[in-house]
Amino acid sequence: MRNQKRIKSKYPIATQTQEKLFIQTIMNDTIKKIALSGYISKGIVFSITGILAFLSAFNMGGRKAGKISIINYLEQQTLGSVIVVLLGVGLICYGIWRLIQGVNDPEGIGTDFKGLVKRISFSISGIIYFSLGLIAIVEAFGLFSIYSTGENSKEPLLNTSTRSLIFIIIGGALGIKAVYQFVKIYKGNFINNFDIQSVTSLNTRKYIKRMGYAGLLSRGIVTSIISYFFLSTGIDLNASSKQVKGTAEAFSFIQDQAYGKYLLGFVAAGLVCYGLFMFSTAAYRKYND
Repeated sequence: MRNQKRIKSKYPIATQTQEKLFIQTIMNDTIKKIALSGYISKGIVFSITGILAFLSAFNMGGRKAGKISIINYLEQQTLGSVIVVLLGVGLICYGIWRLIQGVNDPEGIGTDFKGLVKRISFSISGIIYFSLGLIAIVEAFGLFSIYSTGENSKEPLLNTSTRSLIFIIIGGALGIKAVYQFVKIYKGNFINNFDIQSVTSLNTRKYIKRMGYAGLLSRGIVTSIISYFFLSTGIDLNASSKQVKGTAEAFSFIQDQAYGKYLLGFVAAGLVCYGLFMFSTAAYRKYND
Protein backbone atom coordinates (compact mmCIF):
# COMPACT_ATOMS: atom_id res chain seq x y z
CA MET A 1 0.00 0.00 0.00
CA ARG A 2 2.78 2.38 0.87
CA ASN A 3 4.50 1.64 -2.46
CA GLN A 4 1.27 2.33 -4.32
CA LYS A 5 0.89 5.69 -2.55
CA ARG A 6 4.45 6.58 -3.42
CA ILE A 7 3.92 5.66 -7.06
CA LYS A 8 0.71 7.71 -7.23
CA SER A 9 2.35 10.74 -5.61
CA LYS A 10 5.02 10.87 -8.29
CA TYR A 11 2.67 11.66 -11.16
CA PRO A 12 1.45 15.06 -9.92
CA ILE A 13 5.04 16.08 -9.27
CA ALA A 14 6.06 14.95 -12.77
CA THR A 15 3.10 16.81 -14.25
CA GLN A 16 4.01 20.02 -12.40
CA THR A 17 7.61 19.73 -13.58
CA GLN A 18 6.46 19.25 -17.17
CA GLU A 19 4.17 22.26 -16.89
CA LYS A 20 7.03 24.40 -15.56
CA LEU A 21 9.31 23.26 -18.37
CA PHE A 22 6.55 23.95 -20.91
CA ILE A 23 5.96 27.46 -19.53
CA GLN A 24 9.71 28.11 -19.42
CA THR A 25 10.04 27.00 -23.05
CA ILE A 26 7.24 29.35 -24.10
CA MET A 27 8.86 32.20 -22.16
CA ASN A 28 12.26 31.54 -23.76
CA ASP A 29 10.72 31.43 -27.24
CA THR A 30 8.83 34.66 -26.56
CA ILE A 31 11.98 36.41 -25.33
CA LYS A 32 13.86 35.24 -28.43
CA LYS A 33 11.14 36.65 -30.69
CA ILE A 34 11.20 39.93 -28.77
CA ALA A 35 14.99 40.14 -29.15
CA LEU A 36 14.82 39.22 -32.85
CA SER A 37 12.20 41.92 -33.55
CA GLY A 38 14.33 44.40 -31.65
CA TYR A 39 17.53 43.67 -33.55
CA ILE A 40 15.72 43.97 -36.89
CA SER A 41 14.21 47.34 -35.94
CA LYS A 42 17.54 48.64 -34.66
CA GLY A 43 19.13 47.48 -37.91
CA ILE A 44 16.53 49.39 -39.93
CA VAL A 45 17.15 52.61 -37.98
CA PHE A 46 20.94 52.46 -38.41
CA SER A 47 20.72 51.42 -42.07
CA ILE A 48 18.42 54.32 -42.96
CA THR A 49 20.52 56.74 -40.90
CA GLY A 50 23.65 55.66 -42.77
CA ILE A 51 22.03 55.71 -46.22
CA LEU A 52 20.60 59.21 -45.77
CA ALA A 53 23.89 60.53 -44.38
CA PHE A 54 25.82 58.97 -47.28
CA LEU A 55 23.49 60.57 -49.84
CA SER A 56 23.79 63.90 -48.04
CA ALA A 57 27.60 63.70 -48.04
CA PHE A 58 27.71 63.60 -51.85
CA ASN A 59 24.78 65.98 -52.45
CA MET A 60 22.51 63.23 -53.76
CA GLY A 61 19.61 64.07 -51.48
CA GLY A 62 19.27 62.45 -48.12
CA ARG A 63 19.71 64.25 -44.83
CA LYS A 64 21.81 64.25 -41.70
CA ALA A 65 19.50 62.78 -39.10
CA GLY A 66 19.48 61.15 -35.70
CA LYS A 67 17.07 58.46 -34.50
CA ILE A 68 14.13 60.78 -33.78
CA SER A 69 14.59 62.58 -37.11
CA ILE A 70 14.49 59.20 -38.85
CA ILE A 71 11.05 58.61 -37.33
CA ASN A 72 9.88 61.93 -38.76
CA TYR A 73 11.39 61.06 -42.16
CA LEU A 74 9.69 57.66 -42.30
CA GLU A 75 6.35 59.14 -41.30
CA GLN A 76 6.44 61.38 -44.36
CA GLN A 77 6.72 58.39 -46.71
CA THR A 78 3.89 56.35 -48.27
CA LEU A 79 2.18 54.34 -45.50
CA GLY A 80 4.55 56.18 -43.19
CA SER A 81 2.39 55.92 -40.07
CA VAL A 82 2.10 52.16 -40.46
CA ILE A 83 5.86 51.84 -40.95
CA VAL A 84 6.57 54.03 -37.92
CA VAL A 85 4.18 52.05 -35.71
CA LEU A 86 5.79 48.74 -36.73
CA LEU A 87 9.25 50.22 -36.19
CA GLY A 88 8.14 51.63 -32.84
CA VAL A 89 6.91 48.22 -31.70
CA GLY A 90 10.25 46.72 -32.74
CA LEU A 91 12.20 49.36 -30.83
CA ILE A 92 10.06 48.71 -27.75
CA CYS A 93 10.90 45.02 -28.16
CA TYR A 94 14.60 45.87 -28.27
CA GLY A 95 14.18 48.00 -25.15
CA ILE A 96 12.44 45.12 -23.35
CA TRP A 97 15.21 42.71 -24.39
CA ARG A 98 17.89 45.06 -23.09
CA LEU A 99 16.02 45.49 -19.81
CA ILE A 100 15.72 41.70 -19.49
CA GLN A 101 19.48 41.43 -20.03
CA GLY A 102 20.12 44.09 -17.42
CA VAL A 103 17.64 43.01 -14.75
CA ASN A 104 17.22 39.24 -15.08
CA ASP A 105 20.70 38.50 -16.44
CA PRO A 106 19.59 35.49 -18.54
CA GLU A 107 23.10 35.04 -19.94
CA GLY A 108 24.93 34.92 -16.62
CA ILE A 109 26.97 38.10 -16.94
CA GLY A 110 27.28 38.16 -13.18
CA THR A 111 27.34 40.65 -10.31
CA ASP A 112 31.02 41.57 -10.20
CA PHE A 113 31.99 45.15 -11.05
CA LYS A 114 32.40 44.49 -14.78
CA GLY A 115 29.15 42.53 -14.91
CA LEU A 116 27.18 45.20 -13.05
CA VAL A 117 28.51 47.97 -15.31
CA LYS A 118 27.49 45.95 -18.35
CA ARG A 119 24.04 45.20 -16.95
CA ILE A 120 23.47 48.84 -16.00
CA SER A 121 24.42 49.89 -19.54
CA PHE A 122 21.96 47.33 -20.91
CA SER A 123 19.23 48.75 -18.69
CA ILE A 124 19.93 52.34 -19.71
CA SER A 125 19.96 51.30 -23.37
CA GLY A 126 16.67 49.49 -22.78
CA ILE A 127 15.02 52.58 -21.31
CA ILE A 128 16.25 54.74 -24.20
CA TYR A 129 15.04 52.40 -26.95
CA PHE A 130 11.75 51.67 -25.14
CA SER A 131 11.13 55.43 -24.90
CA LEU A 132 12.10 55.93 -28.54
CA GLY A 133 9.62 53.22 -29.57
CA LEU A 134 6.85 54.87 -27.54
CA ILE A 135 7.66 58.25 -29.09
CA ALA A 136 7.45 56.70 -32.58
CA ILE A 137 4.03 55.14 -31.92
CA VAL A 138 2.58 58.24 -30.25
CA GLU A 139 3.92 60.41 -33.07
CA ALA A 140 2.42 58.08 -35.70
CA PHE A 141 -1.03 58.41 -34.10
CA GLY A 142 -0.64 62.18 -33.97
CA LEU A 143 -1.08 62.43 -30.21
CA PHE A 144 1.76 64.91 -30.01
CA SER A 145 4.65 66.12 -32.14
CA ILE A 146 8.27 65.47 -31.27
CA TYR A 147 9.13 68.73 -32.99
CA SER A 148 8.37 71.99 -31.27
CA THR A 149 6.61 74.55 -33.45
CA GLY A 150 6.15 77.29 -30.87
CA GLU A 151 8.54 80.10 -30.17
CA ASN A 152 7.87 80.33 -26.46
CA SER A 153 10.82 79.27 -24.39
CA LYS A 154 10.37 78.26 -20.79
CA GLU A 155 12.80 78.98 -18.03
CA PRO A 156 15.20 76.10 -17.43
CA LEU A 157 14.18 73.84 -14.56
CA LEU A 158 17.78 73.36 -13.42
CA ASN A 159 20.31 75.98 -12.43
CA THR A 160 23.45 76.49 -14.49
CA SER A 161 25.87 74.46 -12.37
CA THR A 162 23.50 71.48 -12.05
CA ARG A 163 22.78 71.51 -15.78
CA SER A 164 26.49 71.66 -16.57
CA LEU A 165 27.18 68.73 -14.24
CA ILE A 166 24.49 66.65 -15.94
CA PHE A 167 25.96 67.42 -19.37
CA ILE A 168 29.43 66.48 -18.18
CA ILE A 169 28.15 63.18 -16.73
CA ILE A 170 26.30 62.37 -19.97
CA GLY A 171 29.34 63.35 -22.03
CA GLY A 172 31.59 61.18 -19.87
CA ALA A 173 29.21 58.22 -20.17
CA LEU A 174 29.11 58.63 -23.95
CA GLY A 175 32.90 58.82 -24.00
CA ILE A 176 33.10 55.52 -22.11
CA LYS A 177 30.59 54.03 -24.54
CA ALA A 178 32.72 55.16 -27.48
CA VAL A 179 35.85 53.63 -25.94
CA TYR A 180 33.90 50.41 -25.38
CA GLN A 181 33.10 50.27 -29.12
CA PHE A 182 36.80 50.58 -29.94
CA VAL A 183 37.73 47.95 -27.33
CA LYS A 184 35.28 45.53 -28.95
CA ILE A 185 36.97 46.17 -32.28
CA TYR A 186 40.40 45.52 -30.74
CA LYS A 187 39.32 42.30 -29.04
CA GLY A 188 37.16 41.15 -31.93
CA ASN A 189 34.77 39.51 -29.46
CA PHE A 190 31.57 41.05 -30.78
CA ILE A 191 30.46 37.80 -32.40
CA ASN A 192 30.97 35.67 -29.30
CA ASN A 193 27.19 35.49 -28.87
CA PHE A 194 26.72 34.21 -32.41
CA ASP A 195 25.90 30.60 -33.20
CA ILE A 196 28.73 30.77 -35.68
CA GLN A 197 28.55 27.06 -36.51
CA SER A 198 25.14 27.65 -38.07
CA VAL A 199 26.80 30.00 -40.58
CA THR A 200 27.97 27.35 -43.00
CA SER A 201 29.61 29.69 -45.51
CA LEU A 202 33.08 30.91 -44.52
CA ASN A 203 32.61 33.99 -46.72
CA THR A 204 29.41 34.87 -44.85
CA ARG A 205 31.28 34.61 -41.55
CA LYS A 206 33.95 36.98 -42.88
CA TYR A 207 31.33 39.47 -44.13
CA ILE A 208 29.52 39.43 -40.77
CA LYS A 209 32.75 40.14 -38.91
CA ARG A 210 33.78 42.89 -41.36
CA MET A 211 30.37 44.53 -41.04
CA GLY A 212 30.79 44.40 -37.27
CA TYR A 213 34.23 46.03 -37.45
CA ALA A 214 33.06 48.81 -39.79
CA GLY A 215 29.84 49.39 -37.85
CA LEU A 216 31.48 49.60 -34.44
CA LEU A 217 34.15 51.95 -35.80
CA SER A 218 31.54 54.35 -37.18
CA ARG A 219 29.46 54.14 -34.01
CA GLY A 220 32.56 54.84 -31.94
CA ILE A 221 33.45 57.89 -34.05
CA VAL A 222 29.93 59.39 -33.93
CA THR A 223 29.54 58.68 -30.21
CA SER A 224 32.94 60.27 -29.51
CA ILE A 225 31.89 63.46 -31.28
CA ILE A 226 28.55 63.62 -29.44
CA SER A 227 30.45 63.05 -26.18
CA TYR A 228 32.67 66.02 -27.08
CA PHE A 229 29.54 68.15 -27.72
CA PHE A 230 28.08 67.34 -24.29
CA LEU A 231 31.37 67.88 -22.46
CA SER A 232 31.93 71.21 -24.23
CA THR A 233 28.43 72.38 -23.37
CA GLY A 234 28.86 71.24 -19.77
CA ILE A 235 32.17 73.03 -19.33
CA ASP A 236 30.77 76.26 -20.81
CA LEU A 237 28.67 77.64 -17.93
CA ASN A 238 27.01 80.14 -20.27
CA ALA A 239 25.72 77.43 -22.61
CA SER A 240 22.04 76.43 -22.58
CA SER A 241 20.45 73.03 -23.12
CA LYS A 242 19.40 74.18 -26.60
CA GLN A 243 23.07 74.18 -27.61
CA VAL A 244 23.43 70.43 -27.00
CA LYS A 245 24.09 68.69 -30.30
CA GLY A 246 23.33 65.16 -31.45
CA THR A 247 23.89 62.78 -34.35
CA ALA A 248 22.91 65.19 -37.12
CA GLU A 249 25.36 67.81 -35.83
CA ALA A 250 28.03 65.12 -35.50
CA PHE A 251 27.60 64.37 -39.21
CA SER A 252 27.94 68.09 -40.00
CA PHE A 253 31.04 68.27 -37.80
CA ILE A 254 32.63 65.44 -39.81
CA GLN A 255 31.67 67.01 -43.13
CA ASP A 256 33.20 70.35 -42.12
CA GLN A 257 36.66 68.77 -41.83
CA ALA A 258 39.20 68.45 -44.64
CA TYR A 259 37.93 65.87 -47.16
CA GLY A 260 34.75 66.02 -45.13
CA LYS A 261 32.40 64.51 -47.66
CA TYR A 262 34.61 61.44 -47.98
CA LEU A 263 34.95 61.12 -44.21
CA LEU A 264 31.19 61.43 -43.79
CA GLY A 265 30.65 58.93 -46.60
CA PHE A 266 33.00 56.51 -44.82
CA VAL A 267 31.24 56.91 -41.45
CA ALA A 268 27.80 56.68 -43.07
CA ALA A 269 28.74 53.49 -44.90
CA GLY A 270 29.93 52.10 -41.56
CA LEU A 271 26.53 52.82 -40.01
CA VAL A 272 24.86 50.94 -42.85
CA CYS A 273 27.23 48.07 -42.10
CA TYR A 274 26.18 48.24 -38.45
CA GLY A 275 22.56 47.98 -39.54
CA LEU A 276 23.40 44.89 -41.59
CA PHE A 277 25.31 43.51 -38.61
CA MET A 278 22.13 43.89 -36.54
CA PHE A 279 20.24 41.87 -39.16
CA SER A 280 22.95 39.20 -38.88
CA THR A 281 22.58 39.30 -35.10
CA ALA A 282 18.85 38.71 -35.48
CA ALA A 283 19.56 35.72 -37.71
CA TYR A 284 22.46 34.04 -35.93
CA ARG A 285 22.54 35.13 -32.29
CA LYS A 286 22.44 32.34 -29.72
CA TYR A 287 20.57 32.52 -26.45
CA ASN A 288 20.94 30.72 -23.15
CA ASP A 289 17.81 28.61 -22.64
